[in-house]
Amino acid sequence: MSKYDEVKKQLIQTPKTWLVTGVAGFIGSNLLETLLLLNQKVIGLDNFATGHQHNLDEVKTAVSLQQWDNFTFIKGDIRNFEDCEKALSTENLTVDYILHQAALGSVPRSIADPILTNSANITGFVNMLTAAKNAKVSTFVYAASSSTYGDHPALPKVEENIGKPLSPYAVTKYVNELYADVFNKTYGLNTTGLRYFNVFGKRQDPDGAYAAVIPKWTAAMIENQDLFINGDGETSRDFCFVENAVQANILAATANEEGKNQVYNVALGDRTTLNELFSSLVSALKSNEVNYAKQAIYQEFRAGDVRHSQADISKAKNLIGYQPEFRIQQGINKAMPWYIDFINKQKT
Repeated sequence: MSKYDEVKKQLIQTPKTWLVTGVAGFIGSNLLETLLLLNQKVIGLDNFATGHQHNLDEVKTAVSLQQWDNFTFIKGDIRNFEDCEKALSTENLTVDYILHQAALGSVPRSIADPILTNSANITGFVNMLTAAKNAKVSTFVYAASSSTYGDHPALPKVEENIGKPLSPYAVTKYVNELYADVFNKTYGLNTTGLRYFNVFGKRQDPDGAYAAVIPKWTAAMIENQDLFINGDGETSRDFCFVENAVQANILAATANEEGKNQVYNVALGDRTTLNELFSSLVSALKSNEVNYAKQAIYQEFRAGDVRHSQADISKAKNLIGYQPEFRIQQGINKAMPWYIDFINKQKT
């Protein structure tokens, strides 16, 4: 039995109360679904800046009515300290763990609007840390980012070796790690950062200017539109299926003392080029009877992007028992029916 299986069994036997910020978003809603299926009590906080009501509606259909009754939703903004406090004092529930996913992602968005990115990712983060400290929450797990590695050239990326940030977004996520460490040392709050590497899966929004590459490309292919690749297509990323990220969050929250107050890479520990990704998506679509016959169109490299990214995940394996269950093609194959259904629903 894996460490993750052991933890899930323990949680079913002894349910906990979790606060998930950004609960209506991509990763947040996947965390919500898994926790409710494990019969946990969940409080969710979201202002719908990047999350969607339809993500919550979809989770509702995936769980039982009894499990859904264990969910309490609060519409609020992490930039408002009172909203953060409210989320931690709901219905006399004592929150055991916080999974802080609320943030404004995207390197290009941060370059276009660094002030907004800063207010959500730094002011909002400190608000949640402070509310967690005041409420004496056991453990605060937060979404960190692989962008923190910046211009450090070495591969694979090891947690202790980072470079200079290449975007305002990367600055905010590094500042999160600094604040989390200070709150641990100053106030004794257990904090654990998860440096996500290109997480993908169901409920990742394919719409908008700042959509991630997999949902954006998949939507274009389904609608038989032209597909654009930044650069020569040999840029590579460590794509991580969302269920691997969910596993890492739950393991980090429930870790022993040795596993807490750390920063972990959350990834597959592999590298896939954009050209390889293109071929993988074409293959998965074909398996779902969607044929995309166009060739990709190459354009300029995107400002603020790093050339290659790959994680060393040995630290998470050794300290919290993280063991990614899905490789990239498995994740794409599992997510593809959702993408097709989502895009087709939008057409009607």
